[in-house]
Amino acid sequence: MFMKKIFKEYRLILRNVPSLVITMTCVSVILMNLLANKTIVQNDYIALDGGIIISWLSFLCMDIITAYFGPKVATKIAILAIVINAFAAFIFYFASIIPTNAGDFSSFDYIFKGTWFIWLASTIAFILASIINNSLNHLIGRLLKEKELSRKAYYLRSYISTFFGQFIDNLTFAIIAFVIFAPIYWDGFNWTIIQCLTCALTGAMIELVFEMVFSPIGYMIIKEWQKDKVGEGYLAYIQGERNESIDNRDIQRNR
Repeated sequence: MFMKKIFKEYRLILRNVPSLVITMTCVSVILMNLLANKTIVQNDYIALDGGIIISWLSFLCMDIITAYFGPKVATKIAILAIVINAFAAFIFYFASIIPTNAGDFSSFDYIFKGTWFIWLASTIAFILASIINNSLNHLIGRLLKEKELSRKAYYLRSYISTFFGQFIDNLTFAIIAFVIFAPIYWDGFNWTIIQCLTCALTGAMIELVFEMVFSPIGYMIIKEWQKDKVGEGYLAYIQGERNESIDNRDIQRNR
């Protein structure tokens, strides 16, 4: 019964949430996983990996979805992106181990084969950060008590949730990948805790700047969705679920 309900909700989500936003979320997660294999800055006090180039996009998409459909839908799409990323990682790995006599593809194999603990760290970090980002975004929206989403409210929700979500994402990933596993599997290569913290903070600030730059586009997308009445099927389903839950509580109370 539980799994049947989950599949039903996913069918509704995929039919009602615009495909471009879902696609961009999935693509950004796949790219993050690949780019995170490369450290682009490292000194005694700071370190950054290549995932910072694209990670802002997934959070921008989640903020748009949360503001319109709610945090549960955004988190479900984040989980879908993780599943698709796992499938992509398997395809990349399979392609990298196929033998060939057509030339030297060692560089290709090294890049696309990936590293299992980078994928693991990225997956755990993104799940945790998604839940925090989406929940915090929704909570701020409820505290503002606006009947209709204003531009100011959308910016405030997105900026705060993105900063904390990205901080948790960067910190969790850095500790798991570069403090726990990298010293074991990468010949002693590692980041210090200070580097992890500064990476998390610096990355969150950089990604917040991206959020500020692209938030006007996000707000414009939401207003277009409202005008076109996007996702009415799913929104009606959610409202029905809420009404049924209220009715059940009333029945229990009257017994």
